Amino acid sequence: MSRAAFQLAARYVLRHRLQSALLAGALGLVFALPLCLRVLMDHAQRELRARAAATPQIVGTRGSALVLMMTALYFKRENLTPLSMAALNSLRQEDNHASVIPLHVRYHSQGAPIVGTDLDYFPFRALRIARGKNLTRLGDCVVGAALAKRRGLQPGGHVFSSPEQAFDMAGVYPLKMRITGILTANGTPDDDAVFVDLKTAWLIEGRSHGHNDLAEDKSVVLKQEDKNIVGNAAVMMFNEVTDANLGSFHFHGDAATFPLSAVLVLPQTAKAEALLAGRYAKSKEEQLIRPRDEMEALLTQLVRLEGFGASALLLTATAALLVTALVFALSFRLRRREFQTLEDVGVSRLALVSVQALEIVLIAVAAAVVGAVLLSVASHAAPHLLRLVV
Repeated sequence: MSRAAFQLAARYVLRHRLQSALLAGALGLVFALPLCLRVLMDHAQRELRARAAATPQIVGTRGSALVLMMTALYFKRENLTPLSMAALNSLRQEDNHASVIPLHVRYHSQGAPIVGTDLDYFPFRALRIARGKNLTRLGDCVVGAALAKRRGLQPGGHVFSSPEQAFDMAGVYPLKMRITGILTANGTPDDDAVFVDLKTAWLIEGRSHGHNDLAEDKSVVLKQEDKNIVGNAAVMMFNEVTDANLGSFHFHGDAATFPLSAVLVLPQTAKAEALLAGRYAKSKEEQLIRPRDEMEALLTQLVRLEGFGASALLLTATAALLVTALVFALSFRLRRREFQTLEDVGVSRLALVSVQALEIVLIAVAAAVVGAVLLSVASHAAPHLLRLVV
């Protein structure tokens, strides 16, 4: 193919740049979509498997194993029957060679999950305090790196819990929580969460409260029997824990009945893991799941769905290729007089065929560039898209 043929093809493509750009963009898009889907699925499978593999076992109430797993690993606020503190105490008291980490995931702060747990959770997930300090008292929280960056949060600031219902007039007041620290980023859902201790999570739930000393303000006393004072509806509850009012906060009810969403179980040996699995296999109220097994079952279904999606995209790409061939055929037919003129001035038929072939090649190269850009964007966006979906 001569240089003159290339120049003729390039000039035509540049002269009709809008038509060429639309054609290249459409081709690049339809052929890049299956590859982008593959990239996103590969990344999702790696991340989901890694999070599940890092968590040996989860204990929760009987029900959907998938819901329990998503609650414990990804802090989804599902309609999950709560586990009692008695179940956690039982695990801790037994000599089962396993560490346990409780989780209470029910409330949120403007969409960010509030996770009630204990300090063992942070080394388990390789989370460290990047700025500030860890939890020190009731009402404190530490914030994930991505959430802190997105909202501009700093140690010493505050976040509020959100009510479960928009117009819950009789509900619990939103709790103003003091931010004591910002966690390091680890590229997991931990980066988008607010972490508190279990007592603070129960405080949000209304199982604890603080108020002024009723003995000093008789106007809010409903009745008094010996040392027991009952306040009326005029008693103002504190919606923030401070050093000054910390001593006024107290819990009501039996602590053994206080709720948990799940318990992460970390057996020290394979034998301990098998013994725990056997114990909960007989339980009618509680269940023990292995996140790795549950995740593999979920991913098997996702792979099947991906196959259907890839087949649909392949059919779309085939249709786009046929339409592109039709566009080129019609274009060359409409330009028949132009080619006839070039042939009359001495351009050979071989040169004209070369011009047509080069036009197709230039469009294909442009389409490949568009596809490569889309694939690169998909690779960089995969972690963020996974956070939005999961």
